Amino acid sequence: MPYEKRAHSFLLQNGLDLLHGILYLALLMIRDGALPYLKFPFLGEELWLLPQKAIFLPQRSALLLADLHIGKSSHFRQHGIPVSSGVMNQDLSQLDRLYQTYQPDKTYFMGDLFHSSYNKEWGYFCELVCAWEGKKVLIKGNHDILKSHHYEQAELHVLHQAMLGPFLLQHEPLDMVEKVDHYVIAGHVHPGIGLIGGGRQKLRLPCFHFGKRQAILPAFGHFTGLYIITPEKEDTIFAVAEGQVLQVQ
Repeated sequence: MPYEKRAHSFLLQNGLDLLHGILYLALLMIRDGALPYLKFPFLGEELWLLPQKAIFLPQRSALLLADLHIGKSSHFRQHGIPVSSGVMNQDLSQLDRLYQTYQPDKTYFMGDLFHSSYNKEWGYFCELVCAWEGKKVLIKGNHDILKSHHYEQAELHVLHQAMLGPFLLQHEPLDMVEKVDHYVIAGHVHPGIGLIGGGRQKLRLPCFHFGKRQAILPAFGHFTGLYIITPEKEDTIFAVAEGQVLQVQ
């Protein structure tokens, strides 16, 4: 029986709600050794939605991720706000594991790669990605204010937009009236979905948000926060919970 039907059956039998269903479904998938990603056929492409909050396109050997905000923990410490350097270590370790697992020919950092002005965390990032093979592209975001020689140090090709098959990659989402000829994949928003359970229980989860004209990636970085979205009825939402990607709408 598919996981969604098993979870729905469990909810009916036990009188539970959607919030508990999401967690139960995630635990089922972990127990059964489900694939470490969710396959999503879309616009003639196969998208692998990864629980690390990134997308891999196997047909194009391309990895997409947005909003790492590397350097943010050091930036806060410089301004007297105590933030552990473990945040950066966690993000960079996860980033390298993704690369080593999928070995993409192209990696697209879709904006807000570095949080603010230069600090030593940029050197750690450069040391990591310069050991990779393949092309590395930065789609510049509003936080990407480093000097050009810093991007050259990381062997990054810097663009404002890029085409990848049927998709137009950019950092900021389309506004309500903006018109383009291609389906947009963007970042910037740090989307999350709010779920409400029984007894006023609430759960906020990062999510992939696929709308009619564009998709928004969740923020890759752990020190980024969430913006709780209000999706349209026809939108498709995939939440990230307990190391799994689950469709919730």
